[in-house]
Amino acid sequence: MTIVRTACAPRQTSLLLVLVVTAVAPIPLIAAEAVDAIEVIGVTPVHGTGVPAGEYPANVQTLNKDDLADGGLDVTDSLNRKLSSVTLNAAQNNPLQPDVQYRGFTASPLLGLPQGIAVYGDGVRLNSVFGDTVHWDMIPKHAIDSINLMPGSNPLFGLNTLGGALSYRTKDGFTTDKSRVKVLGGSFDRWEVAAETGAQHGEWAYYVALSYFDEEGWRDYSPSTARSLFGKVSWQAGVSRLDLGINIADSDLIGNGATPTQLLDEDREAIFTRPDKTENELFAVTLNGETELNENTLLAGNVFFRRHNISTLNGDDSDIEGCALPANAGLLCIEDDGAEEVVEDPNGNPIAASGALEGATVNTSQTDQDSYGMTVQATFLHDVAGYENQLIVGGAWDEGRARYRAKTELGSLDATRLAVGGRVFDGGSFIDVKTRTRSFGLFFFDSLRVTDALTLSLAGRWNNTNVELDDQLGTALNGDHTFSRFNPSVGAAYTLQPSTTLYGSYSEATRAPTPVELTCADPDDPCRLPNAFVADPPLDQVVAKTFELGARGRSGGINWNVAIFTTTNEDDIIFISSGALTSEGYFDNIGDTRRRGIELGVSGRALSDRLDWFAGYTYLEATFQSDFRAPSENHPKAVGGEIGVDKGDRIPGIPEHVFKVGADYKITPSFALGGEVLYASNQYLRGDESNQLDPIDGYAVTNLRMRYELTKALSVIGRIDNVFDTEYETFGVLGEPAEVLGAAYDDPRFLGPGSPRGGWIGVEATF
Repeated sequence: MTIVRTACAPRQTSLLLVLVVTAVAPIPLIAAEAVDAIEVIGVTPVHGTGVPAGEYPANVQTLNKDDLADGGLDVTDSLNRKLSSVTLNAAQNNPLQPDVQYRGFTASPLLGLPQGIAVYGDGVRLNSVFGDTVHWDMIPKHAIDSINLMPGSNPLFGLNTLGGALSYRTKDGFTTDKSRVKVLGGSFDRWEVAAETGAQHGEWAYYVALSYFDEEGWRDYSPSTARSLFGKVSWQAGVSRLDLGINIADSDLIGNGATPTQLLDEDREAIFTRPDKTENELFAVTLNGETELNENTLLAGNVFFRRHNISTLNGDDSDIEGCALPANAGLLCIEDDGAEEVVEDPNGNPIAASGALEGATVNTSQTDQDSYGMTVQATFLHDVAGYENQLIVGGAWDEGRARYRAKTELGSLDATRLAVGGRVFDGGSFIDVKTRTRSFGLFFFDSLRVTDALTLSLAGRWNNTNVELDDQLGTALNGDHTFSRFNPSVGAAYTLQPSTTLYGSYSEATRAPTPVELTCADPDDPCRLPNAFVADPPLDQVVAKTFELGARGRSGGINWNVAIFTTTNEDDIIFISSGALTSEGYFDNIGDTRRRGIELGVSGRALSDRLDWFAGYTYLEATFQSDFRAPSENHPKAVGGEIGVDKGDRIPGIPEHVFKVGADYKITPSFALGGEVLYASNQYLRGDESNQLDPIDGYAVTNLRMRYELTKALSVIGRIDNVFDTEYETFGVLGEPAEVLGAAYDDPRFLGPGSPRGGWIGVEATF
């Protein structure tokens, strides 16, 4: 028996993998001389061994480097265009800062969203230390070789895998032996530049990729810039291999967020208040290694260090104004439960009323995060009672340290609704807290081939997570919280006939409350994300339990799959919008929630393999499974500032129906056209958990792309997004626009508009 290795096994794709992939444009078949190569699914974050794709008991979806090259702006764009059950929410309204939704679970760069997807790059967890957020702009898209999107509450990927895990593997010089440069420009004054090169020299190889993005943005006052440099040095001798990867990235992003619906009706490019700026700086280094101890034993692991610093500058409207009571005349006050409270400066002095200090706040924050850790796993291939068996056992240690500092400067709004600071700070806004998060995990995976047709799998992981908070300005935020649990998984895959496989699985996973959630959990003292934290009651960890049944196969040249799934979150944590501002609220355990649905996918080739096509549909019912009351001051049907949420109400921000269809057609050997139509049905607004208001309308968007090869080394490429210039929204929240725009703007709905039609053209050179 020989070991099948994910890191070094051939990466060409057999028909077996195509059976697993949902709604992904078909990939060229393997060459005749490689028909025995079997694509495997890496069942743990560390790329070492795995199981054949046909034996994995879940609907794994895969993108390769060609899908990513033709898949739009960034990784999230590719996921949205190609994979079933994936949608994007434009909460921040920056193309590099979307919320990725998968089966009703979120991976987002924004604090305030429950992060239910774990993201790994080259075996390293990328969810941030402070809030489990995922910063998509820090991922080197052009350096990615392949992506797996694993469904369900997968315990092997540790914390946050409530709804799934996304794991990508980067390129290396052993498989990339050419240089490539791509330049695109067009709408919104956007420029995209990417370059890569790699080579092998005996046992050594290197790979380097860089990218640059710059645009003015399609909305007012919304420029952004992002840069990245990725490099990898690899060594391979015999059965041993080492890969040292370095990722350096920085970005300066303006995402001015949701806009009052009445203002959008007047001008789709308009913003509410500004600026909303995020600066990211990342330095990350990862060392992966593996070796075969003998023909039946493989040892693999990694060590890593990541430094990620985030600065934010947010200009918001303000509910601080001149005091109404005669006793406080001439001072600034803020209303608290119907009573006004005098605002004091950092020295405890009351702040005098002034037009320069009313109507706006300038909120700044600095988050400095270091994370480091290691994972080691061993794979054993030994028959058990005469049956083929693969056993993986391993352990992981991850530690993260963060320092979060924030303050609020009082100010006013100018004619463009720019928040202008008045050089006076709210004394109660200063935050300075250090956190340390330490996680240990022990895991195993066992795959037993009972017959040629039936494979059983059993897996589990024990996690222990400790979160410490150290208030640098006092003791109010101090805390020490520990969460631990063993999460199991069991599954089976049965080959009914050579072209049809049935599978089923049950799995559990957990999400520990993050430092930001633990310091923002008091309904009587809501926080203004990401700036204000208070001493709060403790939160319980979330436990997710997933059942999935499905089938996949090939019939008449068409690949098909169907999956039925249900995930129940116990003690789910959500951010409840509360207060006058769209970013104000608190985190709370609100009981159980459930996401259940069905995925359908078909794909194939036609016209002498010149046409690749796919289609995918998802029905998703995401609902609250517990009754609770939630503050929602801006809800027009609130009673006493609260709404009643009943079991069965839909979770905001999640469409029930998602449909995707796409194709790539090679008109001539040198000219190809492609595109897709993406449809998502309506969704409710955040703050309307009771589903009493009209939902955001559904939408359909059509995208096109082309490639014309002038020579074997030079191509012209182009892309048009939103071909029919559809006006649509992907996100909504309740707010209070009248305070800034005037009494005529009485509709509390704030919406995140989708991008209008945009076109880009460029060249790609390969040498």
